[in-house]
Amino acid sequence: MTRSLASEPARADPLSPPLAPHAPLTDYYGNENEHQQFLQRIFDDTAPDYERIERILALGSGPWYRRKALQRAGLRPGAQVLDVGIGTGLVAREALGLIGSSGRLVGVDPSPGMMSEVKLPGLELLRGRAEALPRADATSDFLSMGYALRHIADVGAAFAEFNRVLRPGGRLLVLEITRPNGAVPTALLKGYMRAVVPLIASVVGRRKGSAELWRYYWDTIEACIAPEAVMAALRAAGFQDVQRHVELGIFSEYTAVKPA
Repeated sequence: MTRSLASEPARADPLSPPLAPHAPLTDYYGNENEHQQFLQRIFDDTAPDYERIERILALGSGPWYRRKALQRAGLRPGAQVLDVGIGTGLVAREALGLIGSSGRLVGVDPSPGMMSEVKLPGLELLRGRAEALPRADATSDFLSMGYALRHIADVGAAFAEFNRVLRPGGRLLVLEITRPNGAVPTALLKGYMRAVVPLIASVVGRRKGSAELWRYYWDTIEACIAPEAVMAALRAAGFQDVQRHVELGIFSEYTAVKPA
């Protein structure tokens, strides 16, 4: 049956326990309810700072990389795109340029604050969670999620929803930052993400929570489940041709296809 709104999380195996992207981070919250409240607060409060800080940290390379990742994943003109965790629209901006006027993009995010910062014409914004997407079955050709996997509650439920809303043959791209191989690269990235980045955020940001957000970012990266677990969850949700492409040792592009 086609659903116009998924109000309950879906799972590839309804009897399987939830697969969290990382263990609870008790410096920020104590349980899953507090986790969701924390995320709502931190993203709503810091939304006006997000793009300004991201541009500084990425040295202006973010748009180029996101566009190339979308192209590698098979996004083409005219596609019907669902961008999950749209945030301020960084991935959506590049997707709109690739799909052209014949395509259509819908963005979903649980944070009204983040979505209020999206300044892009020709798209639809819906409030919702990855585990219960407010979209009907088989309505999208392409689904993207940019750096939001670490912030959901149940990876398996989210991937089952991604499979549900994609049309047969539809393509998936999940962008994430992952820990590099080796102790030295990990220590360098940790120092940058947990010390340098929050310092920059505290200087250029206008919201007091911006430094905390970027510290939290590293903590979720450090605690995140291994790429092999992400790929196994995609296969368990029914996807095929599951692959991972890595840039600079830390930028992971998970791609997959819904069987035709």
